[in-house]
Amino acid sequence: MLAEYALPIMLVVLVATTVAGLPMGIAMIASSVLYLFISGRDIGLGAEMVLNGIFGNFAAVAVPLFIFAANIMDAGKISDRLLHFCLALVGRSPGGMAQVNILTSLIFSGMSGSAISDAAGVGKVVNDMMMRENRYPPGYAGALTAATAVVGPIFPPSIPMVYYALVSSASIGALFLGGVVPALLIVAFQMVAAYFTAKRRGFPVEDAIPFRQFPMIFLRAFPALMMPVILLGGIYTGVFTPTEAAAVSAFYALLLALFAYRTLGPRSFFAVVYATVKTTAVVSIVLCGAFVFNYVIAVERIPQMVYEFFAYYQMEAWLFLLLLNILFLILGCFLDVSTIQLVIVPLFIPTALALGIDLVHLGVVLVLNMMIGLITPPMGMLLFVIKAVNGIPIRDMINELWPHLLLLVAVLFLITYIPDIVLWLPRQAGAMQ
Repeated sequence: MLAEYALPIMLVVLVATTVAGLPMGIAMIASSVLYLFISGRDIGLGAEMVLNGIFGNFAAVAVPLFIFAANIMDAGKISDRLLHFCLALVGRSPGGMAQVNILTSLIFSGMSGSAISDAAGVGKVVNDMMMRENRYPPGYAGALTAATAVVGPIFPPSIPMVYYALVSSASIGALFLGGVVPALLIVAFQMVAAYFTAKRRGFPVEDAIPFRQFPMIFLRAFPALMMPVILLGGIYTGVFTPTEAAAVSAFYALLLALFAYRTLGPRSFFAVVYATVKTTAVVSIVLCGAFVFNYVIAVERIPQMVYEFFAYYQMEAWLFLLLLNILFLILGCFLDVSTIQLVIVPLFIPTALALGIDLVHLGVVLVLNMMIGLITPPMGMLLFVIKAVNGIPIRDMINELWPHLLLLVAVLFLITYIPDIVLWLPRQAGAMQ
């Protein structure tokens, strides 16, 4: 008798345990196992789904390696060299430190693949410099850092795009390349906006760095600047796979911190390993929960029901993408990125395929959508990170955030309805047809 109500009971338990404070990964595992029990299925299927999901997806190995590389970049003070390099390039323009913030985030994103690492690492340093001697309002500095950190998972490498590849079977290499032009577009828009904001509000111009110092500044930053070149060059020349690129990035970051810059001691190294293991454990629990939960969703034919709903109303691709963007912008206000990617995204993959939407295009659109969720109240994870590391009140950041938010949403709809912004570079590189 209860078997008929297995799915509603599972959903009620999932919501109740999550509201009670249980981590999302554990809540998904508990509710899914309860579903298996009530529906009369073998509970061992839960373990089977977890093992097949983890050991059957070589791409999943990339996640802890990119996390390790990002932690090394932060602990090894590699961001300081990048910051000085960006200061020399754009510091003398109106709103120079704001321009430095934007450009540094772009360069650092080519190494970490994580928005949170960007905001907590190089973002903290830039924020402190912007707020020194009251040169920029703390709220503006924090809001700009949060908005620029969004670029981290759009520009390759990208941890969220690895997650998307796990649930959609899209090419990681094509996804990485697909994010390049949108990321550059976001940065260009942000720099133009910062320029006019600086003019309007009278933000300071940084002191010009003598030209004779440029070669030394460039040489100090050069090893770090080469990381994205090595990663993308290796992937698209076939030297290594995207997953192997994660190992290369971690090893290269370690070499830089230990030998090139000599900024990572034994104590710092063990702290990096500890932080990586801790973060990986959290991510792994969410992954395990998602594998079991998605099995239940597949058994109940939820993705097929979603497709049948859209097919019944003869919905066209443009309207489907519009509704999907609105839905994900709303979900981003309340749910974390990993939950949306691993649980919600798979529901819409069959419909997207049936409507002829390219999965690489869809992936970049959804990743940008979810990154916007990282700065959208009330969840706004990046806002809480910046408050924790810089002490800037969240209210002050929200007051300054809206222009940045509107700019990101504008780019989101541009790449949604002009797919070539995403697909041009992967096609030129031969990463897709």
